[in-house]
Amino acid sequence: MNEEYFIYRLKARDPSAFQELVEQFRDRVYNTALGLLQDNKDAEDMAQEIFLEVYQSIPYFRGASKISTWIYRITVQKSLEFIRKQKRKKRSATLLSLFGKENLIPVPGTSPFFHPGIQLENKERAAILFDAIKKLPVKQRMAFTLNKVEDLGYAEIAEIMKVSLSSVESLLFRARQNLRKILAGYYVENER
Repeated sequence: MNEEYFIYRLKARDPSAFQELVEQFRDRVYNTALGLLQDNKDAEDMAQEIFLEVYQSIPYFRGASKISTWIYRITVQKSLEFIRKQKRKKRSATLLSLFGKENLIPVPGTSPFFHPGIQLENKERAAILFDAIKKLPVKQRMAFTLNKVEDLGYAEIAEIMKVSLSSVESLLFRARQNLRKILAGYYVENER
């Protein structure tokens, strides 16, 4: 399909074009959000918010990049906003618990995360890996998720993150190094 014509239909608010867009990108948006948020319900909610944002923002899409890159960028930005909000809530809950009000707000992120695509026998390892990924700095986590979960190339990641190709290479290198350090203790204890 001609992408220019497809974008024209989207900007004209053609319902069938928007339905095509959702069908084409639903899994990619959900999986990217899931990789960053590591919670099924949050990823589902985020996917809905992202498509709402795409629908509202399509008139402002200039076509400087592919529509897929633009949608990934929105997905990453909205997911990172959500993560920041969760961290603020967690800090507030910690402060409240320090002052004896621990029952007011449950602390999010306390249960292990299991990606739905992981086989049963690998769930423990997957939970440990996803916990390690959560500990990466945000940009490293973003680059790692886009590369390993979404299988995007370095050039597309650079465009989505608005950084240079060498920055992406550096982020992925540091992410792998940090994951090795984080996971070293686990593998020494469990993989003898």
